Amino acid sequence: MTQTALTQLDWHGHALQLLPQRALWDPQQRLLLVADLHLGKAESFQASGVPLPSDGDLTNLNRLLELAQHHRPTAVVVLGDLIHGPLGLTVALRQKLAALPELLGCPLRLVGGNHERGSWIEGLAAEPAQRAGPLWLSHEPCTAPEPNLLTVCGHVHPVALLGQGADRLRLPCFGLDRRQRHLLLPAFGDLTGGHPCPPALERWGIADGQVLPLP
Repeated sequence: MTQTALTQLDWHGHALQLLPQRALWDPQQRLLLVADLHLGKAESFQASGVPLPSDGDLTNLNRLLELAQHHRPTAVVVLGDLIHGPLGLTVALRQKLAALPELLGCPLRLVGGNHERGSWIEGLAAEPAQRAGPLWLSHEPCTAPEPNLLTVCGHVHPVALLGQGADRLRLPCFGLDRRQRHLLLPAFGDLTGGHPCPPALERWGIADGQVLPLP
């Protein structure tokens, strides 16, 4: 894995690292946090007659494995929407998910998202939002039950819009709302799209393998 300068966020003395692979690393708790992989999305579209290639999941899973091999977390926590839906949850994808914990070298946990509803993944129960140290782990942005907890969440697929017209760029980004105590993670999956992150939030864009603060 290519080494890049670390982009760090301090939350009341708890350091968090914003990774250019669209993930969050908590070095004190040794947790690797990702959101919105939407595995099986291509197969879901294929079932509706849209001919998308099926190799996107492998790219996303390999990136996750590289992160786990580099950081050696005690757990990988997916903050919802690991899968896109029941139509994409094929036998092949179920086999990949069953093999993931051993390949990651640590437990794989899932905080349930809206796309998991109606699906069952053997050995990977969807958990409710929960506390992890000073963090509140959730799929959707929500108010944490205790003051000073930072809600780390996905669901929004935040992107930053830079420039105008033909020169406009859409960059996946992290977004921090200090007033609401929300940290929005970019979608980890490649085939996800995105929604503009309000420029009033503190934003860090991802470009050329770097995480850069945005105005």
